[in-house]
Amino acid sequence: MSNTKIIILDDDPTGSQTVHSCLLLTRWDVATLRAAILDEAPLFFVLTNTRGMDASRAAAITAEVCQNLKTALAELAAAGRKFDTLFVSRSDSTLRGHYPVETDVMAEVLGDRSAGFDAHFLIPAFFEGGRVTRDSTHYLMVDGVAVPTADTEFARDSVFGYSTSYLPDYVAEKTRGRIPADRVERFVLSDVRGNVLPRLLNLKDNACCVVDAEIQSDLDGFAAQLMEAVARGKRFLFRSAASLITALANLPPQPVPVARMSAYVRGGRPGAVVVGSHVKKSTAQLQRLLAEPGMVPVEIDVGRLPAARESLVEAACQVAREAHDAGLTPVIFTSRTERGFASQGERLAFGETVSGTLMDIVRGLPPTLGFLISKGGITSNDVLSTGLELAAARVVGQVLAGCSVVCCPDDHPRYPGMPVVIFPGNVGDDAALATVWRRLARPDLSPAEQLAA
Repeated sequence: MSNTKIIILDDDPTGSQTVHSCLLLTRWDVATLRAAILDEAPLFFVLTNTRGMDASRAAAITAEVCQNLKTALAELAAAGRKFDTLFVSRSDSTLRGHYPVETDVMAEVLGDRSAGFDAHFLIPAFFEGGRVTRDSTHYLMVDGVAVPTADTEFARDSVFGYSTSYLPDYVAEKTRGRIPADRVERFVLSDVRGNVLPRLLNLKDNACCVVDAEIQSDLDGFAAQLMEAVARGKRFLFRSAASLITALANLPPQPVPVARMSAYVRGGRPGAVVVGSHVKKSTAQLQRLLAEPGMVPVEIDVGRLPAARESLVEAACQVAREAHDAGLTPVIFTSRTERGFASQGERLAFGETVSGTLMDIVRGLPPTLGFLISKGGITSNDVLSTGLELAAARVVGQVLAGCSVVCCPDDHPRYPGMPVVIFPGNVGDDAALATVWRRLARPDLSPAEQLAA
């Protein structure tokens, strides 16, 4: 398995939040994929952004990526560079996303009749974000209390809502009974912490499996047995959050430790913050950040979209430039009230309008920014792919648990070398956004002072 490449299709750019030194691709033409496969890192991410799309578009994008991957891998094999592969559909640790649409498409395109997948695994645990699974039930840790995810705001998502935290029932609900709960293979904690290799070797016909995990060592041990089964010829597909990727990649510590991430800031100059996520956690974090000295709030009234898009962008860019010239930090954020829509399609379309407006502002930010913090998964995807127009970027590490930092390439026409923080909407305590800002903007503070509320 020394020549194994872990290939992750990520429905927003936050799945890299536990790894480093790997590429994030915002394009998936065959040439770009071939270069990523040949990259020295054992893994790479393809940022499909499908969580911001409807199901049919998500399926089409996933199929396109998979077909191009097959072509790139075949071309390399024909040239004598054959790679073993592990495929991961990385999605939200609070169970929002196009499941089973994406795993169905991946199984259809990447598998074939002679070598289809033996199983697909649903592994949503994400320890840095306080997401654990026990007895096949998925929980979010809130102030030390395990709350079933179906009892949180995430389960009430207007596009990806669900009614149960018990993963076999979740599978049955999302597959509309195609996979009944009693046909789901359960790997509970006692299994994961023991010898499951015989069970793994007996899986076949794309069996659906759900996996418990409470701590990283659970997944580390399980991943080692998965890799042994793969080495013996089994083909597995994964639908997971980020913690499984940590276990599969088995990387050393990141090159620059958290306390020194300000070393990436360009010239010690002030940065900017863009907040698109509107979940309660993001709003609380935004309020705490705005209480920091030197913040200049720039609110985008989404109620005026799409009619006033041009004037909103012009005004926001003007305020941001003036703030930056004064050595202050512009914080661009959408108004916090979530609108109601008659259909999922209308909601997704309006979300694209809001994100497009934010990207117009990103393109108008001062070219002398020291750094950029992007809050929200879909927002961050659009910042990388549209606002900064990056075909690829490399993750250098995390500035906070669950928050990756990527750097623009040195030949970027507007922001060469600029670090960009990918900050998921559902990660961190109320002070987390302010903490990330301090770690980049205030390296003079001690670690304790940076963490102080």
